[in-house]
Amino acid sequence: MRTGSWNDRNAYWLFPSAAVFVILLLMVFPLGYTIYNSFTDWSLTSGYGASWVGFRNYIEIFTNDERFWGSVWRTFYFTALAMVVEVVLGVLIAVLFDAKDFRGKRVVRSIFLMAMMATPVAVAMVWMLIFEPTAGILNYIIRATGFQSILDTVGIGKILWITDGVTVIPSLVLVDIWEWTPLISLIVIAGLSTLSREPYESAMVDGASSFQIFFRITLPMIAPTIGVAALLRLVDCLKTFDIIYTMTMGGPGYSSETLNIYTYQTSFQYFNFGYASALLVVFFALVLGVSLIVTYLRRGLED
Repeated sequence: MRTGSWNDRNAYWLFPSAAVFVILLLMVFPLGYTIYNSFTDWSLTSGYGASWVGFRNYIEIFTNDERFWGSVWRTFYFTALAMVVEVVLGVLIAVLFDAKDFRGKRVVRSIFLMAMMATPVAVAMVWMLIFEPTAGILNYIIRATGFQSILDTVGIGKILWITDGVTVIPSLVLVDIWEWTPLISLIVIAGLSTLSREPYESAMVDGASSFQIFFRITLPMIAPTIGVAALLRLVDCLKTFDIIYTMTMGGPGYSSETLNIYTYQTSFQYFNFGYASALLVVFFALVLGVSLIVTYLRRGLED
């Protein structure tokens, strides 16, 4: 009886204790271990054990690592470019699917959503063949349509896509847009399905145009849904690794090396785990900070 009464009194803490333990084991411990390693000079190539160096790694990152600042710039460049296009396209496509009824609509929508179900590495390998400068289908289409002659006239020449430092980030963004725009559309379609029809009926009675209905009614009502979708994609874009590493490994040179790629190469190519741990902590703080700022801005817009 005493045991049973104790369990009853503490059931509020006992039931979630297993889940809390798993979370601590799988999340808090790796994070704490990474933070600890970031204050050491642990390296497999040094020939000696790790020693405590304090904030030396962080000072080196922020004061003497041009490669770090370049990777941060490319991370934000990739994220901003992908985010803007994906959100705009995703919302427009979702509104189109929601507003238009046509034969085979469900089939078209299912095919459209299949892109995000593919494995990113497989998607990257397919797009590598598409971007191939000599035999790739994309340059073949450019030549077949006569657009290549225009490029030659203005002095651009053949587009090298992922093998050119100028076009590599936009090319990678194109792959990300193709794969993840359907996710934005799917979330927005779900939000559109919950909207009340009364404001639309009142607007049509008052003679509002389609553009007025979209900008004055639809867009404000689904703004919270768009904000959630954008936040999810923001975090994913900042952490993008698979398609970049598979297609370019950060090249040519460092032209597509984002912070995620730089951290990976520091860890598993140079085996400098202490410095890589410091990069991971900075990367985590960066993603967390951007996410909190966007969340705060989104709540401000909702209020």
